[in-house]
Amino acid sequence: MAEIETLIEMGFSKERAEKALAVTNYKGVEPAMEWLLAHADDPAMEATGHTLASGAPASSSTTSENATSNTDVQAEAKSFKCDECGKLFKNQDEMEFHAAKTNHSSFSESTEEKKPLTEEEKKAQLALLEERMKQKRKEREDREKAEALEKERLRIKSGKDIQDARQRLQEQEMLKMVEQRKREKIEDQKARERVRAQIEADKAARKLAASGQQPAAPPSPSPCPAPAPAPATAPAHSYSQARIQLRLPDGKALAHTFGAKEQLAAVKLYLQMHAQEFAAEDSFKLMTTFPKKIFTSEDYEMPLELLGLVPSAVIIVSRGH
Repeated sequence: MAEIETLIEMGFSKERAEKALAVTNYKGVEPAMEWLLAHADDPAMEATGHTLASGAPASSSTTSENATSNTDVQAEAKSFKCDECGKLFKNQDEMEFHAAKTNHSSFSESTEEKKPLTEEEKKAQLALLEERMKQKRKEREDREKAEALEKERLRIKSGKDIQDARQRLQEQEMLKMVEQRKREKIEDQKARERVRAQIEADKAARKLAASGQQPAAPPSPSPCPAPAPAPATAPAHSYSQARIQLRLPDGKALAHTFGAKEQLAAVKLYLQMHAQEFAAEDSFKLMTTFPKKIFTSEDYEMPLELLGLVPSAVIIVSRGH
């Protein structure tokens, strides 16, 4: 127990410390210490078997002398004395503690009786012990405070490291989003340019049809007449993928790359899988703005390349009834 160790450090023996704690119902060091000081002169507290027997066996030559002095009271050792510093000790426990503390090794029995502590001496010793306890308590508090400060420093450092890592991840995500938007804008611009070119070509064809004119044909057969339609048809068959961007009603966008031969129904299914608001409903419309076209149920069965949605296109999603 910590109380026993504290009392032993203050100079009391283990047996006395245990008895003092037991008598005071283990209420702490201070009550036990007060009890020990109050009963310092109690004979019951003295350790038994620590006094050394004085005298030696009488020889045959001194038998008559001992017989004549049998009425004299033999001198009895009442204490132990340190030959090096002259201090008196009531029992062997005190003597051993003094030896361990001062490294003194020369002791002898003494007939002097160690005087009990006066009230002033008891108060002074109690004050000294209390001062030692305060010092130990202060050292423990200082140590606990230093440990708490170190833990707080480590906690703050760990939190700052985590925050810096999150900030770096957010910056990386923002850079990725910016690059993605740049690519999408470039693709949208190219798609608009292709749509405008197609519109202009359609207008020119309708004007010629309205005027009854036919596109100019070659004046005479030439060795290679076949390559003439090639410029118009070659780009339409040169794409194997279609990048579709879906613009949702709330302003968000979804982008995915489909095969050029996949049906428009695949785009609808992708929308329902990735847009929660359209997952459980079928009452929405898909349309394009350049050229403006609202896809019907028949269009969902047609491949993307025949609907003019390759290599990329922007499809507007709107709620319908």
